Parts: sequence; C-alpha cells; structure tokens
Amino acid sequence: MVTPVQIIRVGVLGTHSTGKTTLFKRIEMELRAQGVTVARTGRLAKRAAAAGLPKMQHHTAQSTEWISTQGIADEIGAVAQGAEVVLVDRAAHDAIAYYHAALEYRGEVPPRLERERLLMLASTQLPKYDLLFATVLDESVPVDTGHEYDARYRRLVDQHVHRLLANDDIPHQRVTSDPDSQAHAIEQTVQLCLKEAAV
Repeated sequence: MVTPVQIIRVGVLGTHSTGKTTLFKRIEMELRAQGVTVARTGRLAKRAAAAGLPKMQHHTAQSTEWISTQGIADEIGAVAQGAEVVLVDRAAHDAIAYYHAALEYRGEVPPRLERERLLMLASTQLPKYDLLFATVLDESVPVDTGHEYDARYRRLVDQHVHRLLANDDIPHQRVTSDPDSQAHAIEQTVQLCLKEAAV
C-alpha cells in the first residue's frame, strides 16, 4: 500500500461545466488504485443554495464567504478523518471569481474593504495546495442540458478565474478540454503522490 508521509492537497477552480469534478473523479480513481486514501470535497454551490444563499450571477459577499469558509472546513474535516490526499473541488479563489463575475454581470462594483477581506480569506489557503489546477472554458464543448446556464456569466467567471490567478501571480496549471491536457493533470497528481510516498 502507498502511504504518503504528508497530506497532499490538490485544488481546482474554473467556471461551471469545464470538467472540474470529472477531472477529480479520474484522479481519485487513479490514486485509489495505488492504495492511497483520498477525500474529495465539493458540491459547495448546491449546499449554499440549500442553505438559502444566492448562486451564479446572484452571488453576494455573504454567499461567497459561506462557500469559502465551508470549503475550508471541509478540507480540515477530510484531513481529520485520515485522508492522505485531499482533492479540493472549488479552491478558495473560485468563489471570489464567481462573486466578481456576478458583480460585473449586474454592473456593480464591490466595496474595496469587502473585496480585500474576501481575497485575504481565500489567500490563507494558497500555501496549503501542493497543486492547483484551473480549467479553461471551451464553449465548443456541449454542456449538461439539465442546467440552465447564462453564457455571458459563464464567460465572465472564466475571465475572472484566470485574471485572479494572473494578477496575484498564483502558481497553477491550466487544464483545457483537450484529453492530453487532462491526462497530464492526472499524471502530474499521481506522480506527486507517489514521489511523496517514496520520500
């Protein structure tokens, strides 16, 4: 059995229906096949909506803070339960990008102090990630017809995700819809885990 000597955290962020969850399901399968104990966090937007908070283009500072702090709590819980690898579906800056996109969509400007406070909250998580992936929107790929997406808002989220990462010079790997790009992300994660296990 492979036993990593430290907990490895891998985060992903990106606009909706760009393959974040699918990518992490594939990584989880590969790692479990190597005997690694994996926890995958996620479903934050659905849980926020169930709690009565707005989502998508209706995001507010309150819903953004809820998603960010719940995601942090989920990570801590996964570690406490003995996960060797934690796959963070919707890394902390993801919620910030969704919020900024919602504000732009509505033609609003975030209060400076509120923006800085939320960014600081998200930034506290950055040192924890051993790998950070950012999916890239490819509008030629069909989306799940069970969801009603606003195409403009979806594009805005994609733009804000990559702008945040670039502006704050956050180390990350872009993952496109190209199968080779996804395969590389999976291989990179598995190799990191095996390398840590061998140390």
